[in-house]
Amino acid sequence: MVEFDEAFVLSESLLAEPLPDRWRHVQAVASEASRLGGLDGVDAEDLRVAAILHDIGYAPAIAHERFHPLDGARFLAREGCSDRVVALVARHSCAVVEAQLRQVVGVEYYVDEVSPTRDALWYCDATTGPQGQRLTADERWAEIRHRYGAGNVVTAFLDQAEPELRAAVDRTLSRMSTAGIPI
Repeated sequence: MVEFDEAFVLSESLLAEPLPDRWRHVQAVASEASRLGGLDGVDAEDLRVAAILHDIGYAPAIAHERFHPLDGARFLAREGCSDRVVALVARHSCAVVEAQLRQVVGVEYYVDEVSPTRDALWYCDATTGPQGQRLTADERWAEIRHRYGAGNVVTAFLDQAEPELRAAVDRTLSRMSTAGIPI
């Protein structure tokens, strides 16, 4: 099992130099995940590990399929990460929808656990901008649509996945409210 400190070093070694903005994003997602670790039903350690590793598949050294959730999951499985963390990375932020649009096979074989931990990971990613800035989910999705533009597969993915993404974000916001964690 890979623990957070080891996951941090691994992620940093693969992302910091070639993709500094992605590295800032990943660090901010992990920071938010640390803040949410006490939510009811959330596995704090798996959330933190998945958060620091969720975009590792963008690293040029391991980007073979050119679909980061799948590249990351396959790499992490070889590195000895738990099946749960591997699946959280493979399925993060409703990746199965984008995989279908891109006709990439493999993401669907990983378990989508539909849990508070999964929802919290999706929330953290949906509220962190491309350079690590805090955004609302609506601001983040607008930024993505603007960056990719109409007609891009990422925009089409977001159009299809937004209801499921929004539901995960809303469930996490509700858990945060119940726990007294500021938004």
